[in-house]
Amino acid sequence: MKLPHRRHFLHLAAGVAALPAASSIARAQTYPSRPITIVVGAAVGGSNDTIGRVMAERMKSSLGQQVIIENVTGGGGTIAGGRVAHAAPDGYTLVLGNPISAAIIYALRYDLLNDFEPVALLSTYPFVLVARKTMPANDLNGLIAWLRANPDKASGAGGVQGGTGHIATLFFQKQTGTRFQFVPYRGGTPAIQDLVAGQIDLVMSDPTAALPQVRAGTIKAYGITTKTRLSSAPDVPTLHESGLPGFDVSAWHGLWAPKGTPKNIIAKLNASAIDALAVPTVRARLADLGQEIFPPDQQTPAALGAFQKAEIEKWWPIIKAAGITPE
Repeated sequence: MKLPHRRHFLHLAAGVAALPAASSIARAQTYPSRPITIVVGAAVGGSNDTIGRVMAERMKSSLGQQVIIENVTGGGGTIAGGRVAHAAPDGYTLVLGNPISAAIIYALRYDLLNDFEPVALLSTYPFVLVARKTMPANDLNGLIAWLRANPDKASGAGGVQGGTGHIATLFFQKQTGTRFQFVPYRGGTPAIQDLVAGQIDLVMSDPTAALPQVRAGTIKAYGITTKTRLSSAPDVPTLHESGLPGFDVSAWHGLWAPKGTPKNIIAKLNASAIDALAVPTVRARLADLGQEIFPPDQQTPAALGAFQKAEIEKWWPIIKAAGITPE
């Protein structure tokens, strides 16, 4: 028996309207069916890049697809963020990093909170204050005294302009009453390379780039920027214990997808990231890089979203007050 004309039309219309939703569910169920790209907003060799590659190597096993790292430098990581914010929300383009500080300095064509889906909170790390091997001072107090005696004569780096390393560098100058020229770099590794070559005097560096050179004796280490020493560098004191009580600055890494990525896909990516962070070899590798992995209850998308909001509320007023502008 045929349906009346009107009922037949409504039946077809309902079926057509359901197609996009059905298609979205099908994509989520078959995900991933091709390689996934993790965009990193820093040069090769720095903490973001190295952590991304460590995670990618393990995540490809649980996801069953290649996970590729793409380095997109510039704008303190904000260009990488834009690349992902405007990507298709299908789970094949992710961004790894910590865009909090630079996002308030550069004019963005996307919303840091509303244009991404949190995937997983990964690791946190301190910075290491290091100097060229020929720096006259042998400890933190000696370094501060030398900088005060030579205002504006030294050159210092802290990674990308507006990044957390830059903020840590400003804090150091403010707390010690010293002044030196800030030299922006596209990542921590190029800055350390210039430090080893004696082209600059100081670097507030991530441990990934600095510690191998400290261990090789090619640069000097004056302190860690958190209140506890690094297990991977127990001989390096903290700035807190070396003469700057209360000095405590750290950075962190998270993983995001474009806004609108299906929840099924976010769940698969989160499970893959958590799986990677639980592997003993991955944990040992990250620890060797000076990274501390967040506990399991903080590795969820909700935890990353809440942590990101808290960091914005903490840092943005301080950055505004510092009057940092892009160069």
